[in-house]
Amino acid sequence: MPTFGYQAVDGGGKRTRGVATATSSAALTRTLEERGLLVLTVAEATAKEAAGGSGFFKFGRRRDVLEVTRALAALLPVGMPLARALDAASGVTEGEVKAAIQDVRERVERGDTMSTALSSHPSLFSPLYIGLVRAGERSGDLDAAFARLATQLERDELMRGRITSAAIYPLILATAGTTAVLVLMLFVLPRFVTLLEGSGAKLPASTALMLSISNGMRRFWPFLALIPAGGAIVATWIRTTEEGKRAWSRALLAIPAVRTLRQYAIAARFARLIGVLLGGGAPLLLALDDTVESLDDPIARDDAIRIRTRVREGSSLRAAVAEGKLFPPLLSQLIGVGEDAGEVRIFLLKAAEIFEERTERATQRLATLAEPAMIVVFGAIVAFVALSLLQAIYGINSTSFK
Repeated sequence: MPTFGYQAVDGGGKRTRGVATATSSAALTRTLEERGLLVLTVAEATAKEAAGGSGFFKFGRRRDVLEVTRALAALLPVGMPLARALDAASGVTEGEVKAAIQDVRERVERGDTMSTALSSHPSLFSPLYIGLVRAGERSGDLDAAFARLATQLERDELMRGRITSAAIYPLILATAGTTAVLVLMLFVLPRFVTLLEGSGAKLPASTALMLSISNGMRRFWPFLALIPAGGAIVATWIRTTEEGKRAWSRALLAIPAVRTLRQYAIAARFARLIGVLLGGGAPLLLALDDTVESLDDPIARDDAIRIRTRVREGSSLRAAVAEGKLFPPLLSQLIGVGEDAGEVRIFLLKAAEIFEERTERATQRLATLAEPAMIVVFGAIVAFVALSLLQAIYGINSTSFK
């Protein structure tokens, strides 16, 4: 179904905007009006809106979904009916997430299952979220499903925060170093060279080289200015298209230092998804189906599809995982121990913890190595520019200024 962006006003006069899927704009308008909203505009969402907008708003929505999940995990075990719990949980958030929870409540009151109602808002609730709720409905233990979801979402936020924190300083250092080099090459060096050339002295080879680079950069500065725009276009292509995601995934796996980190992260995600779904009561094949839908990395998704096919053909999960080259051998070994002991879920979750810890350590190690590497690289560039200027200054005899 197509995705539409809308703006509406509630009964209290508060403006609300959000994104929802519907068969048509008229169908979405009717749904919103049934919720007591006065619809202002409904238009098909752009690729950016459908993908979730900017990173900041995605972060805000993730936090809102987490708060709602925590509320449901606390309200359902005390015996509160699902519709009433949803109504109470919507009070801990606002905006798009609040509107989505209210829509889910109305669908549940009309007889839809919780998982079906959640699936009408794919930009907010991932296939893992819906799969766990579906597994809880099948097993009759929806309370435990939301408890597992709250734990999983909290763990994801914690891991995401740790990785982001480790990458902040290298990014700041790279930005500052690049800015310093550009200022030297585009503004400082040409002023000195103009003074030195006026003396009539011959410039040293290093100074002449730097001057040529500086002149080239000044001459083609519009192309340099297009680099950030080009980077933004490429980033959008990577984030919003299947081809871009696949190309980026291949590039990451082709870099030796990053390949290991990427494999750890994918293995942790794969093991965590299957373990959590099995814990929610889903059979292995259904857990693999939901895992395939929940993996963002196309290469990992392809391997998960291969694993699901092999398991459906009768192969053990350990053998299916071991046949591929994407996951570290330790994952299949731990799965094999779990199969022998009859505790696949427990060993999958243990494998996820191991690989999450390795991912964090590898990220911190890369960040730690990147910091001195950047300092050395940018320091060498600045030192070379300074040395070139000093050579030119000391190469000029006193009569060159007369």
